[in-house]
Amino acid sequence: MRMLALDAGEARCGCAVCDPTESVVTPIDTVSRPATKRGLDTLARLVRDREVEQVVVGLPLTLRGEEGEQARWTRRFAKRLAEHVDVPIEMYDERLTTRQAERTGGTAEADSRAAAHLLEAFLMGRAG
Repeated sequence: MRMLALDAGEARCGCAVCDPTESVVTPIDTVSRPATKRGLDTLARLVRDREVEQVVVGLPLTLRGEEGEQARWTRRFAKRLAEHVDVPIEMYDERLTTRQAERTGGTAEADSRAAAHLLEAFLMGRAG
């Protein structure tokens, strides 16, 4: 199944996709201001153009596993996104993905590398 992972923030949203076999995860361009009409339209177009069958949105929990203001913002964002796409949206714990992206480096933008780590963790969690 082709999936899109989002590491959403108010300023920009990191994005990563996997191939239909769920074995290769690739970071792609970020989307600026994802919660705006333009941002949501861009994400909907991405879902359509890449034939995405599911969206995984990173849920920024605290290290204690609790939801703070950023997690509440992310839930509101995911709810708005659900009104723009016709595929299931699932929230997934994104703790430490930004730190992983910083450590591993790469040429893609850090937010999209974090989204790639999120998607890899989500896929591994499903397989186990």
